[in-house]
Amino acid sequence: MLLIDVATTSVDVGGSASRLAKTARIAELLGQTESDPTLVAIVVAWLSGELPQRQIGVGYAALRSLPAAAAQPSLTVDGVHARLSEIGAVAGKGAQARRAELVAELFSTATEVEQTFLRRLLTGELRQGALIGVMADAVAKAAQIPAVAVRRAAMLGGDLPAVAAAGLTGGTAALEEFTLRVGRPVGPMLAQTAVGVGEALGRLGGESIFEAKLDGARVQIHRAGDEVTVYTRSLDDVTARLPEVVEATLALPVRELIADGEAIALRPDGRPQPFQVTGSRFGRSVDVTAARTAQPLSVFFFDILHRDGTDLLDAPAARRAAALDEIVPAANRVDRLITSDPVAAGHFLDATLAAGHEGVMAKSLTAPYEAGRRGAGWLKIKPVHTLDLVVLAVEWGSGRRLGKLSNIHLGARDPATGGYVMLGKTFKGMTDAMLDWQTVRFQELAVGATDGYVVTVRPEQVVEVAFDGVQTSSRYPGGLALRFARVLRYRDDKGPDQADTIDTVRAFSERD
Repeated sequence: MLLIDVATTSVDVGGSASRLAKTARIAELLGQTESDPTLVAIVVAWLSGELPQRQIGVGYAALRSLPAAAAQPSLTVDGVHARLSEIGAVAGKGAQARRAELVAELFSTATEVEQTFLRRLLTGELRQGALIGVMADAVAKAAQIPAVAVRRAAMLGGDLPAVAAAGLTGGTAALEEFTLRVGRPVGPMLAQTAVGVGEALGRLGGESIFEAKLDGARVQIHRAGDEVTVYTRSLDDVTARLPEVVEATLALPVRELIADGEAIALRPDGRPQPFQVTGSRFGRSVDVTAARTAQPLSVFFFDILHRDGTDLLDAPAARRAAALDEIVPAANRVDRLITSDPVAAGHFLDATLAAGHEGVMAKSLTAPYEAGRRGAGWLKIKPVHTLDLVVLAVEWGSGRRLGKLSNIHLGARDPATGGYVMLGKTFKGMTDAMLDWQTVRFQELAVGATDGYVVTVRPEQVVEVAFDGVQTSSRYPGGLALRFARVLRYRDDKGPDQADTIDTVRAFSERD
């Protein structure tokens, strides 16, 4: 199969608003894989915006300047996959230069459509609408098997590409191999959002579980006898980097376990360290012994999926909470309150925020653990921070946003220099009407040509953004970046001289 087939499918899927059309287009492509399990897994991963290799050491900086595109497509999926693996394996002296050389060779043989696809895949910006649900339906359609069987296998297997390969080569029978198994990570259950505890109680139908939402790193912990394995939210094995989690798990009175938890770095007074302190422990090159001495991690369990031969995945949350309480001491569990009283729930939220945490989770007492899904039985409640920032540049979109200026670069005002400090970029929260408006607006503000991938604009347009927090970042000159920034509205009532300053942003960082 040629790369151009995958790249054009990505464009088609991204350009369609119809779930049925997306499903049909992906199924058509999967039907051309001739049931080659390796090829199926690669294609499904790519169209889901993921690399089978996870990380290969190539980011934005390496892709700023690309060679001219090839006139005719020649790259194969297998060949590109092998080249990406080769790039990821480069190490040692001169590794950066060698990676750059291999990237240039790859892109020089890619057409313009293929270059766009690869660039967005490698930078994590390939968002063309092939979400897990759409992809699972497409696999089912291509393999002519029930979609519910594919979704269940994907939930329990935690790896949709592997499930897709099994389904297309072995049908429904092959999917029965994907069961809850200690040692094999499961797609984590995710939460929807509620604006407050009152709304949460209403949506959950009354008495609910409220838990502290910690600003740490979510981990899924498996134990089989004396062997413990720890996975991240993205199902990467990080066992060797988190010895504190391993030790805490081995101290529990259980032989077999699959549990959900949060690893977090705490200050001496028990308040959370900035997220970057916790996140630094997950780096591949971290010196675990030195890092643990400088800043040990704590682990707090909040859910349980399996215990000593008994699967709890489909059990109601109340039963799972009771099972967790039986084996995990209170000091290693997240704070919890069960109530139907909005006043009590509000006090719990206030106390959690006062302790320095993100907010609270509200959970239905009767909901099962919906692995791999953003279930209605979990709701997250967090305060929203906002800033008025200045747009410094904007990027041309792809897929449904093809031909529209989309991703905006955000800057805070710097009174000391009279300039602006970039804090990141986002296209989240933009409506179709907003995209149409800003495409015209930013071409009017463009400095120089507008036919490049990034269009620099005069710093005149103010935009109000919401964000979850501020983190340190080596990517931007100011050393700070916004976490999960999304657009609320453009502020035509404000000039750039009224935008928030970098000092305000630093204050958020110090508060976090």
